[in-house]
Amino acid sequence: MNRRTLLASTFAATGIMMTEATTNEAAAQDDRENTLFFDLKDGRVVIKLRPDLAPQHVERIKTLVRQGFYNGTPFHRVIEGFMAQGGDPTGTGTGGSQLPDLPAEFSPPAKARYLRGICGMARTANPNSANSQFFIMFAPAPSLDGQYTIWGQVTSGMEFVDKIKRGAGGSGMVREPDRLVKAQIAADVPA
Repeated sequence: MNRRTLLASTFAATGIMMTEATTNEAAAQDDRENTLFFDLKDGRVVIKLRPDLAPQHVERIKTLVRQGFYNGTPFHRVIEGFMAQGGDPTGTGTGGSQLPDLPAEFSPPAKARYLRGICGMARTANPNSANSQFFIMFAPAPSLDGQYTIWGQVTSGMEFVDKIKRGAGGSGMVREPDRLVKAQIAADVPA
């Protein structure tokens, strides 16, 4: 009897461990699906995607990354102490993808704020005009809170973002800009 009880306890414990392992594997795969790599000239930037804040924008970023849309695109507008903007293949600030514009997914400031390393979606004066252009914050900008969609946050490699060539004047337009070498979703990169 004791032997059966011990055997049943062993199977039960193993089943729990297998369930936990399966759950951990699923969580790790989900993390890889929501992790973005930006390879810049100076190194790799890792960005945690935030589908909890902006599911449509995160899906758009993933779609464009998987199409190779962002590879080689310039950081056309870079303002010291503010942000680096990219995602426009024309480098003019007026380009985008062939996909339709997205509706705003603004987060209330109590839920998410524009701090150093936050990734947001650029848009025109129309709040529902985000398409492919994005920006990465160098510093906090409370004036953007609740006004632009937050879709991610840099978790490592911010020192490489800091090395992106800066623009001139108030517009921050960059002559001979640095480029996003390659963008990938971590789940698509062999571990």
